[in-house]
Amino acid sequence: MNQQTARPQHSATRCAFTVLLSPTRRGARLARLLTTAQLATWGLPSESAAQIVAELATNATLHGRVQGRDFRLDLAVRDHGKRLRIEVTDTCGDRLPPGPGTATAPAADSESGRGLLIVEALADRWGVASGPVPRKTVWAELDLVP
Repeated sequence: MNQQTARPQHSATRCAFTVLLSPTRRGARLARLLTTAQLATWGLPSESAAQIVAELATNATLHGRVQGRDFRLDLAVRDHGKRLRIEVTDTCGDRLPPGPGTATAPAADSESGRGLLIVEALADRWGVASGPVPRKTVWAELDLVP
């Protein structure tokens, strides 16, 4: 990780963190670890968020990987501390995942294919945004207030 790419930002109404990571298994693992550390710094629960980041970052490395291009992780606390938004952006915008409510379960003996189902189960909202070309962003939101 390049120290210049990790940028925590703070204000009275918003906390944000952005980092570029290599589209590798190591990059996906680092995304999860950085999420846990950043949310601890902000005093927020991290278990569901870390799992969502792990799934989205793994998808970015497996399905959104373009040689020589990193993926971006963004974390932001919004709506005066009521919501955490997670975004994972990769540079393979021509390969869009199924949207909310359309992901299907893989065969029972399959070793993969459950990531977006896990995201759907843990997130209060999630979706996919295209662009700008050649990017796509898969995002998820967690309500922080019960």
